[in-house]
Amino acid sequence: MTATAASTPPEAGTGRMSRREVLQALSGLMVGMFVAILASTVVANALPRIIAELDGSQTVYTWIVTTELLAMTATVPLWGKMADLYSKKLLIQLSLGLFVVGSLIAGLARNVETLLASRIVQGVGAGGMTALALIVMAAMIPPRELGRYAGIFGAVFGVGTIAGPLIGGVLVDTSWLGWRWCFLIGVPFSLLSIVLLQRTLHLPVVRRRARIDWWGALLITAGVSTLLVWSSLAGHRFAWASGWTALMVVGGLVLLALAVWVESRVPEPIIPLRIFRSRTVALTTVASVLVGVALFGGTVFLSQYFQTSLGKSPTVAGLMSLPMILGLLVSSTVAGQLITRFGRWKVYLVAGAAVMTVGMLLLSTIDADTGVPLLSLYMAVLGTGVGMLMQNLVLAAQNDVPAHELGAATSVLTFFRSMGGAIGVSALGAVLANRVTGLMTERLGPAAGGTTEVPDLSALPAPVLAVVQEAYATATSELFLIGAPIALLALVAVLFIREKPLHEVSGDERAEQEAAALTAMH
Repeated sequence: MTATAASTPPEAGTGRMSRREVLQALSGLMVGMFVAILASTVVANALPRIIAELDGSQTVYTWIVTTELLAMTATVPLWGKMADLYSKKLLIQLSLGLFVVGSLIAGLARNVETLLASRIVQGVGAGGMTALALIVMAAMIPPRELGRYAGIFGAVFGVGTIAGPLIGGVLVDTSWLGWRWCFLIGVPFSLLSIVLLQRTLHLPVVRRRARIDWWGALLITAGVSTLLVWSSLAGHRFAWASGWTALMVVGGLVLLALAVWVESRVPEPIIPLRIFRSRTVALTTVASVLVGVALFGGTVFLSQYFQTSLGKSPTVAGLMSLPMILGLLVSSTVAGQLITRFGRWKVYLVAGAAVMTVGMLLLSTIDADTGVPLLSLYMAVLGTGVGMLMQNLVLAAQNDVPAHELGAATSVLTFFRSMGGAIGVSALGAVLANRVTGLMTERLGPAAGGTTEVPDLSALPAPVLAVVQEAYATATSELFLIGAPIALLALVAVLFIREKPLHEVSGDERAEQEAAALTAMH
């Protein structure tokens, strides 16, 4: 189908947004982005308390994080595609509204089932926010200037990811708040973001006849979900080498193969396969998956290590994540400013991936006796690497595609980074549970290793407590040992990216230029 495009006047009756309007709109985007990302990690330090109150297991522990990440991952391409077809402003407000609904249900949940369902709604809203914020930013700001703002957004993403455990820990330890506020805290900020964007975001609305690729969206969601469910349950509910493993892995791969077939034939695919012809997009996509696995897979379980192995309170456990936050914040912001000033960006991708790999290796040496200063240094190294790498992958891809594919390219990278995170949390959570069970069986006998419940440390006698703490410390260090070669693969991927000069005009202006050139050709 050939789409006929016709631009209506900008939403506020203006052409290009002024610098002041851009900054005001960015404030709304950053607030929305922060709470969307926060939803993935704010529960980290609250999970032991939530699991105890709602009578959950180690598997539920993992799935409270994974369901939100999965819903966010699965819906990002759909949001990105709709952003290329409909009002970005309307879509971003819709995503924030869904996030508010999910947060309210989660905060009032009385059982695990309701909580997991609400996390899915939260994830759908968060998927829209994380994809659309970057798309809107690229529409407003030229890539050459984008480095400055991308650095700030990268910092917001990273701080939201890593500061979540700190915020959650403080809420859990505050008697008049409690773990339910880990979900409710996002509601007023989301409403503030909706108001700010309504007043300040003015982008042209491009209306054209189009079809949403619902089959592609369904197959992608089903395929990814099947593989994530398998990685979470394998080795716990059933053996890795079993009929269930064969069924779920083959089923998931078949669904994804069908999705690729559909995407190659529909006129408006959710994930346009042609964008992978760009070497930069293909390599940044690979690197984004690996960053997601390493970042989410490793850091989500650090909070459990702080509390279980080191015996820290939720608040102290949250404070212990500050070195990683500071490393990420500083490196992301500084790299963004330098990119804007000098126009060079590949060096930060390479340096970030290398430093991230070193951070993973350092954290693979931790145990139940690791001192806080040394642990803080290791975490700062990891945060510094992630800060230089994560957001600049998006910048590189956005700079390499035509303006009319900005939404698709951005959502593809966000999708694969979130998918990597979901895989990391799910698969590494299963590895952690299996390793802890094995170590406790080895030290305390079959009866101790057979339980799947997260232990209540205050109820354990000293000899058993020491074994439990060492088991969780050993298992957590092994997760980072698994994460190190994954981070190294990200380094290999970015080494092969070809640096291209950054565009000097915004996405909207590039779209107008491309449309004018196309008209002139005909």
